[in-house]
Amino acid sequence: MENALTASAETAQESLLWSDETLGLRVVADPSGAVRLTDDGRPWDCLVPLVEVVLTGHGRTWSGERFIDTTVGSRLVLRGHTTVQDRQWRRTTIRLTDPDTGLAADVTLSTVPGEGFVRSQVRLVNEGDAPLHLEGISTLTLGGITDGEKGLDDLILHWADNGWLAECRWRQAAFRDQVVPLSRTAHGHEGRGCFERSSQGSWSTGRHLPLGALTDGVGGAWLWQIESSAGWRYETGEREGAAYLALFGPSDAHHQWRQTLAPGAEFTTVPAVLVHTESGGLDAAFGELTAYRRHIRRNHPDHTALPVIYNDYMNTLMGDPTTDKLLPLVEAAGAAGAEVFVIDAGWYDDAQGWWDAVGAWEPAGRRFPGGIQEVLDAIRRHGMTPGLWLEPEVVGVRSPLVRTLPDEAFFRRGGVRLTEHGRHHLDLRHPAARAHLDRVVDRIVGEWGVGYLKLDYNINAGPGTENGSESAGAGLLGHHRAHLDWLTSLLDRYPGLVLENCGSGGLRMDYAQLAVTQLQSTSDQQDPLRYPPISAAAATAVAPEQAAVWAYPQPHFDLDEIAFTMTTALLGRVHLSGFLDRMDEEQLALVRSGIDLYKRIRPEIAAARPFWPLSLPGWEDSWLAHGLRGESTTYLALWRRDVVNDETAAQKADSGVRDIRIPHLRGSRLHPQVLYPTDAGATATWDAIDGTLTVSLPRVNTAVLLYLDHTEQ
Repeated sequence: MENALTASAETAQESLLWSDETLGLRVVADPSGAVRLTDDGRPWDCLVPLVEVVLTGHGRTWSGERFIDTTVGSRLVLRGHTTVQDRQWRRTTIRLTDPDTGLAADVTLSTVPGEGFVRSQVRLVNEGDAPLHLEGISTLTLGGITDGEKGLDDLILHWADNGWLAECRWRQAAFRDQVVPLSRTAHGHEGRGCFERSSQGSWSTGRHLPLGALTDGVGGAWLWQIESSAGWRYETGEREGAAYLALFGPSDAHHQWRQTLAPGAEFTTVPAVLVHTESGGLDAAFGELTAYRRHIRRNHPDHTALPVIYNDYMNTLMGDPTTDKLLPLVEAAGAAGAEVFVIDAGWYDDAQGWWDAVGAWEPAGRRFPGGIQEVLDAIRRHGMTPGLWLEPEVVGVRSPLVRTLPDEAFFRRGGVRLTEHGRHHLDLRHPAARAHLDRVVDRIVGEWGVGYLKLDYNINAGPGTENGSESAGAGLLGHHRAHLDWLTSLLDRYPGLVLENCGSGGLRMDYAQLAVTQLQSTSDQQDPLRYPPISAAAATAVAPEQAAVWAYPQPHFDLDEIAFTMTTALLGRVHLSGFLDRMDEEQLALVRSGIDLYKRIRPEIAAARPFWPLSLPGWEDSWLAHGLRGESTTYLALWRRDVVNDETAAQKADSGVRDIRIPHLRGSRLHPQVLYPTDAGATATWDAIDGTLTVSLPRVNTAVLLYLDHTEQ
C-alpha cells in the first residue's frame, strides 16, 4: 500500500520528520532545513548531519581521522519526506539537497512496527551540471548517544575481532579508554580522532566483524551492522559532550573507492542497521538484530527445515575424495542421520594439484573411475541430498580457462591480471565470466541433480579491480553486487538449491551475502577445544539457523570428546564430519543420539533468540555458555575446558560447579533437564528466587546441552 505523508520544501520548518517509539529515535529538522537523527531529547549541538559526504574539492570542515563534519553534509537541507507502507515494512524517505553542487541525497529509513531496529540506505543523484567525485558516504549517522560527562564515563564499547580459525572474538573497553576527554572548553574544538574499525580487501570479515555496540551500564544498548562484502567502516567518538556513530561502506581513504557521478548519474550506498534497546543489554540487542536478519533474507525452506549436513573435509578426507573413500562415509553418514552429504574440495583434481588448477569444475577420472554420478547416486540411495564444493570466483593459474576467457573477465590492476596464491579472480560483471559459471551450475545442479553447493572463497584479492578509469574499490563493489545478483539468479532457477557461504571459514561473514545464501561456515578451526568460543559467539554474526558449525567426532575420541564436539554444533547448523565408518557401536550410538536430539529441537532453533548468561565468550575462557530462548523454552549449551592461560592454577582448583544467572527466567518454576549427553555425570538445579542455574560438570573438557521448560510461571 503506497500512501503517505508527504512534506515539501515549504514545510521545512516542521521539526519532526520521523520517529519510532520502540527505538526511541527520531529525525528532526531545524528552521534552516538541516536534518539530524538523534536519540530522544538530545541537544541539537551534539548531533551530526543525517548524511555525511566526502566529495573531492569539498572535504571536511574539521580535518582529522574522523569522517563526520563534512562540508557537503553540513550544507544538505531538507526538501521533502515521504512514508509508505510496504507489507510489513514502514519506509520513510527523507530527501535532501546540497544547493552548492546539486547533489541530492535520499535517505530511506525502514522499520517493522514494534521491532527494535531501523535499516538505512542512501541514494545519491547528481542533479547539477558538473561531474562530482565521491570519496565516501555515510549510510547511517547518529548523534546524541548519552549526554553529559558522566554518561560518557559509563559507556562501554564492544567490537569483534575476526580471523582465520579465530572468528567472532568480542572485545570490550570503557568508551573513555578509547575516546579520552580532551578538555574541549580549553581548546574550543572537537577532537580529531575516533574509535574505528574497517575491512581490508575482499575478505569482508578478515580482520573484524562489521558489527559494534555501545552499552550504558544500566541495560541500554546501541548495536549496529553494516552489510557489505566489498568494504565497510564504522567510527564512534565524542561530539559536544555526547557520543556519535557513523556507518560507512567503502571509502577512498580505506578501500581505494572513488565514484564519479556524471550529471544525472546516481549511486546507492550499502545498507546498515541500528538496534536500540533500553533494557536487557547486549542480549536484548542481539535478539532484535536476529529478528532483523530473519526479516531481510530471501525466503527459503532451508531456514526452517535445518537438515543435518555431512561434509567429508574437516579432519577427514581434507581435499582428497575418491569413490573408494567416499562410499563407506556415505553409508555411515546416512546411518547416523545426515540428510545432506557434501563432497568437498578436490573432486575435480586429476593428479595435478587442486589448488591452482580450479576453474573448469569437471570431475577427476582418476578419483571417480565409475564417474562421479556413482557416488551421487549412492548419496541419494542412502536418503541424502548430494552436495559439492565450489570456489566459483577464482580460476587457477594452470586452468585452461586462463586462456579461453578474455582478460576483461578477470580482476586487473594497472592492466595486469591479478594473481593471488595461485589464482586469478573473475569479475562477474563480465558476461563471459557469468556465462561460464552458469554453465557450470546448470551442469552440476540441472544435469547431475546436486542440491547443495558449498561456495568457498580462499583468497583476499586486495582492494579490487580497475576497469578503465574506475577505482579498485569501485570495481570490487561492482563485482560483489554482480556476484549477489548471480547467486539470486541461481535460486530463481533452482528454488530448492541450498547455498552455503564460506570464506576460508568465516572471513566473508556479512549480511550482504547472508541475505541471499542459506548458511554460513563459521570457521575452519580443527581443534575441538578451540571451537566453542567461535560457536558460542557465532549467533552475534549469523542467525542461529544459518550458522554452520563443525562436529567432527573421530574413532580415536573417547566418549567425552565425541559429546564435546557434538554439543558444540547443536544450537546452530550441524556440519557433521569424521570417520564415522571406523567407529565402534558405542561411539556411533552417541553420535546418532546427538543427531536425533538435534532433529527434535531444530524447529525451535529457527525462531529462537540467542543469549549469553556468562557474557560473550573469551578465547581462553574455561567456562562458556550460549543459549537460545523461545516463548516457553530455553536451551543452554555449556562447555568446561582445560585451556592454558594465566588462570591455569585457578582452573586446576575448579570444583566443576558453576552458577549461571538467567534473568529472563527468574521466578519461573522449572526443572532443568540434561538433554545431551545423558550419561556423563552432569547435573543441574534451579533457584527460581535468584534466577540461578547451578550446573556440575565433574570432568574438564566436557560439554552439555540443557533444556529449561518454563511453560509454568
